[in-house]
Amino acid sequence: MAGVVSDKIAEKSVEQGAGKAKRGKRELLSQGVRAIKPSGIRKFFDIAAAMPEVISLGVGEPDFVTPEHISQAGIASIQQGMTHYTSNYGTLELREAIADLIQRHYGVAYAPKNEVLVSVGVSEAIDASLRSLIDPGDEVIVPDPGYVAYEADVTLAGGVVVPVPTRVEDQFELKAEAIAAALTPRTKVILLGNPNNPTGAVIAADELAKIGKLAQEHDLLVISDEVYSRLVYGQEHASIVAQPGMRERTILVDGFSKAYAMTGWRIGYVCAPAHILEAVLKVHQYAIMCAPTMSQAAALEALLHGEDDVQRMVAEYDGRRKLIVEGLNAIGLTCYEPHGAFYAFPSIARVGLSSDEFAQQLLDEEKVAVVSGSAFGEAGEGFVRCAYCVARDKIEEAIERMGRFVQKHS
Repeated sequence: MAGVVSDKIAEKSVEQGAGKAKRGKRELLSQGVRAIKPSGIRKFFDIAAAMPEVISLGVGEPDFVTPEHISQAGIASIQQGMTHYTSNYGTLELREAIADLIQRHYGVAYAPKNEVLVSVGVSEAIDASLRSLIDPGDEVIVPDPGYVAYEADVTLAGGVVVPVPTRVEDQFELKAEAIAAALTPRTKVILLGNPNNPTGAVIAADELAKIGKLAQEHDLLVISDEVYSRLVYGQEHASIVAQPGMRERTILVDGFSKAYAMTGWRIGYVCAPAHILEAVLKVHQYAIMCAPTMSQAAALEALLHGEDDVQRMVAEYDGRRKLIVEGLNAIGLTCYEPHGAFYAFPSIARVGLSSDEFAQQLLDEEKVAVVSGSAFGEAGEGFVRCAYCVARDKIEEAIERMGRFVQKHS
């Protein structure tokens, strides 16, 4: 009897094993994560970091250190025992300073108590905003080329990315007409990067007015990523929140990383009408709790006493901008003049290589790291991103090396 039972158990195990084989191996990773491509920025950064004598124009991070008085404010907060949680919204003092900044720059008022949220950088702000708005299948308009995280954040929120191509003939400015052509009944959100990463494009006020009108006509929401708002050259930065009727349907995100050289502090903010911000807060409080307390203290010091630092760094970036654009054009890589952020986006058509091939071979042969334009979307093919947030002598040396590369491959 025991032998019969053993045989039946063995037969059942075989049957179960066959059933599992038919069903296939269980996929442990989420479909959303599997759909996301690795960051094209980090790829070249990691390679360049392991190579000696590389000049990196790849990563968009200021080479300035955080101004001393801002760092000291963060240090002092730790020494004074400010190492506990703050409100999920952030400290009231910082929110008041943020609201004051927005009022002064754009003439738009936000209530510090329930319309301003301190986030862990703009990256978290965008992610939390999208997750608070998007239901599965909702479509999100994103600029192409656009920051690499946009597509990933939309996908992780369950949304559908709808890239809207921009053109070098328009200096990559996102046009309302192109957005209108991409709208469907499933469109819910327009995600703007203004100024744009990787192109340095700035959306003019009259174009923002058209985009705002489009959003109102089709009952759309706008998430406006303005982390480079202080890094604008030769013109004033315009925000879509200042357009008539757009405060009510816009989530404005900005931060301290770029303008104040505070990338490692991971501090940003979200401004939105109270009923929308309450939804963003739900995502933020369960994922993050609150932004780092010492970073909030440093950010408050930046807003209260850091304007001279911003102006000093912007003036230096402007000089580097002119240097790299002139240099790229001189070696045959046609480059329009970017008016925002700290990126040049030259055409590599003269060389006859794809963007990926150009970036890889330039790194291998001349030890200069740039980022393939295709990492930022299909419309970025044929271009590369060159970050000019490095010292002028490094820019000059990088241009010399790139000139040799272009001459060799043209």
